[in-house]
Amino acid sequence: MKKKLQESDLYTPIKSYLEQLDYQVKGEIKDCDIVAIKGSKVVIVELKLSLNITLLLQAVDRFNLSDTVYIAVPKQCGIYKKQSKQVKKLIKRLGIGLIIVDIQASQQYVEVICDPQEYTPRQNKRKQAGLLKEFDQRIGDTQKGGSTRSKAGLTAYRQRCIRVAEYLLTHPQAKGSEINKAITEPQATSFLSGNYYAWFEKVERGIYQLSEKGKSELPEWLEKAQKIKAT
Repeated sequence: MKKKLQESDLYTPIKSYLEQLDYQVKGEIKDCDIVAIKGSKVVIVELKLSLNITLLLQAVDRFNLSDTVYIAVPKQCGIYKKQSKQVKKLIKRLGIGLIIVDIQASQQYVEVICDPQEYTPRQNKRKQAGLLKEFDQRIGDTQKGGSTRSKAGLTAYRQRCIRVAEYLLTHPQAKGSEINKAITEPQATSFLSGNYYAWFEKVERGIYQLSEKGKSELPEWLEKAQKIKAT
């Protein structure tokens, strides 16, 4: 039967790795899993089999003892395997270092993913512009924070599609340019051809009408939109 992995199984390979870097290493000093010292530099490493909030809180607390703190988890750690990019961002943001230990039958491998450092995230200007655009163009507060998009879904994009679809209720067939001129919607043609909600169908080149799905769904969305306007 394969032996179940223990936190202490991470200790020996990390100790060996640090000793190769000329650190003196000891375990379980004042509740710290690993303490390594070289000259005046003190390194603390906290060990866990899974990356969780307990480990992060523990590591942050160790900054009372040293400026150089790492967390170490097995390579098989589920959240790291699935979301390594996000995990690295979080670790860096906290100023903590990350060590991954790959424990195999005949050999253990230690990889330092990132060292502790001050971290100032760079804003993604394109994504921020998209955020501000959605905020400005959405009419009213259409969706409770924490709800899923499928439950509410009155994004600025949908609201604009509703206006295009509403025009087709009274003008059964129309071109995007005609709709744009009537309701001042510069992306009317794009909404019709893109047909994200399957509300429109092409009659002939450049001319569209409401699909059966559009006819059946539009009244409910018009009601939602009217309620938002009223508030």
